[in-house]
Amino acid sequence: MLKEILEVTFLQNSVLDYLIFLLTILVGILIVRIIKALILRRLKAWAEKTATTIDDFLIRIFEKTLLPLVYFGVLYLATRSLTLNPTLTKIIDVLGVILLTIFGIRFVVSIIKYSLETYWLKKEKDEAKQRSVKGILKVIKVIIWGIGITFLLDNLGFKISTVIAGLGIGGIAVALAAQAILGDLFSYMSILFDRPFEIGDFIIVGDYLGTIEHIGIKTTRVRSLSGEQLVFSNTDLTNSRLRNYKRMGKRRVLFKLGVTYQTSLQQLKEIPEVIKNIIENIDDTTFDRSHFSSYGDFSLDFETVYYVMNRDYNKYMNIQQEINFAINEEFEKRRIEFAYPTQTLYLSKT
Repeated sequence: MLKEILEVTFLQNSVLDYLIFLLTILVGILIVRIIKALILRRLKAWAEKTATTIDDFLIRIFEKTLLPLVYFGVLYLATRSLTLNPTLTKIIDVLGVILLTIFGIRFVVSIIKYSLETYWLKKEKDEAKQRSVKGILKVIKVIIWGIGITFLLDNLGFKISTVIAGLGIGGIAVALAAQAILGDLFSYMSILFDRPFEIGDFIIVGDYLGTIEHIGIKTTRVRSLSGEQLVFSNTDLTNSRLRNYKRMGKRRVLFKLGVTYQTSLQQLKEIPEVIKNIIENIDDTTFDRSHFSSYGDFSLDFETVYYVMNRDYNKYMNIQQEINFAINEEFEKRRIEFAYPTQTLYLSKT
């Protein structure tokens, strides 16, 4: 009786075939649930104890991306025990290709997103850079989904060579029309990866100088010393020779002064030592040299070099001012006079 029931055929499959189909699904789901409950839970507990985040990411991506594919794989294997209509078999195969493509694309996008957020933004909490990364991710997603859909259509039997050729011609036309925009976009990528400057850096580009306020996909905005905002295209900045003063470890300072020709030899010999003592007694400075350098048209010229161990311009100006005050004070004590343009006129009676 039972054997006869199992051999009853319905839609080209016996009752036994359907039971094997259901049993395969139940066993497959049970195995997946056991793996998820035991192995995956232990892996999560282990990942929480580690300092790195890559293990958490891998477990998360396995749970969200690979587990649904495993469930579909169980269903696909179960259908192999049935004799299905060719149309239904084709539908299942197409569905499998679609799911593999979708989850494959999501897997690739997740890896790229994790890489950008972890290794690019981990050192800084820059909101502007985070917005920029989100914009880049949108572009990357569009490109990856476009490639994925193209491969999907090709696997489904569509002739996409003509479409690709048309897109290629259209892409060339768009690239020529948007050449400046694409140039700025690639320059933006170059700035983000090469990092010649960052937000907050003080730069000089040609005759313009100021502090970086914003680095966008097309333009970079600089706040000048006089208060107005300067807007540069990213291509202009990457093609220019710019000076970044924020990355200056120390500032080299050279200044000259001249004294009158009436200054005695003994006083001339004292001047370099006087300047040296003044600079060495000021914090955040390193004395380099001071010399009687030349005979000028109306002065005896001295040249001094020292370093300010700070990149702040206001700090440098305060130190230079303090040096100037001290030199003036010491010269007054020694009755040394600063030179200024003078002419001596000799008259003779005939």
